[in-house]
Amino acid sequence: MAFRDFILLFAVCLVWGLNIVLSRWVVADVGVPPLFFAAVRFTGVALFLIPFLRPKPEDLKTLFLIALMIGSLNFALLFIGLTTAEASAAAVTGQLGVPISTLLSMAFLGETIGWRRGLGIMLAFAGVVLIAFDPGSFGISVGLLYIVASAFIGSVGGILMKRMAPVTGLQLQAWVGLFSFLPLFLFSYLFESNQIGSYIGAGWPVWLASLFAIVGVSIFGHGAFYTLLKRYDVSMISPLTLMTPIWGVIFGIVLLNEPITARLVLGAAISLSGVFVIAIRPNRRMPEAALGKKIGPGDS
Repeated sequence: MAFRDFILLFAVCLVWGLNIVLSRWVVADVGVPPLFFAAVRFTGVALFLIPFLRPKPEDLKTLFLIALMIGSLNFALLFIGLTTAEASAAAVTGQLGVPISTLLSMAFLGETIGWRRGLGIMLAFAGVVLIAFDPGSFGISVGLLYIVASAFIGSVGGILMKRMAPVTGLQLQAWVGLFSFLPLFLFSYLFESNQIGSYIGAGWPVWLASLFAIVGVSIFGHGAFYTLLKRYDVSMISPLTLMTPIWGVIFGIVLLNEPITARLVLGAAISLSGVFVIAIRPNRRMPEAALGKKIGPGDS
C-alpha cells in the first residue's frame, strides 16, 4: 500500500474511532435522545448527498430493506447501547460484525471455514464476553448487548447487499440516509421526549458533533474507504481497519475519562486477535465479511 493511502486509511479509522466516543458523549453525557440523534444524522446525510441519488438503483425494495438494516435499526441499537455502555468497550464489541458476517456467509452463501477462522470466531466472541460480563455482580452489560445486536443487524444488511447490483459508496450512503431518517423520527416521536429541546439546548458542541458525524464520517470516512477498496484487496485493508477500535479505546480513556481495567485490556486483546485472524483469511463467497459493519455505514 502506498504511504499516502495508508495515511488516508489511518485518518479514516481515526475519524471512525473518535466518532463513537463523540456519539457516546452526546447520548449519554449530554442526554440527547439516541433515536432522535440518529435521525438528525441521517437527515443531514440525505441532504448533503442528494446529487448521489441519481441514477436510481433498479431494486429499490431490496435497497429499502438494506437501509433499515444498516441504517435505522443498526444505529438505533448502537446509540441506545451507547447510553449505558462505555465507548471503549463498545468500540471493541462493534468488531463482532466481522465474525458475525462470516457466520452468516456460511449459513446463507455456502462459505466454508477452516480451523483458523473457526478459532478466530471463538476468540472474538470470548473477548467480548470477558468485557461485558462483570464477575463481581454476576451481571452483564445491557448496553453492550445492544451493540452486539447492532453488529448482527448490520451484518444481515451486508448479506442482503449481495443480492443487489453494485452501487458506489456515496450513492449507498445517500439512499440509506433517505430511507432511514423518517423511521427514526417516527420511533423517536413514539418512544422519546423533549427531543428538540434537549438537542437545541445542548448548544454548538452537539451541533458540531452532528456535523462531524455527517461530513467527517459518512461523507469523508466512507467515501475515502470505498476509494481505497477499489485500489486494494479486502485482505490487505481489513486487518488495518482494526485501528478503529484502538482509537475508540484511546479516545474513550482520554476524552471521557473511562477507566482502564484489566478485563477491558485482556478482553480487547483476545477479541481483536480473533478478528485479525478472520480478517487475514480469505472469504470466497463474501470477501466483505472481513470488514464487518464497514461494508455499510461504518463503525459509527
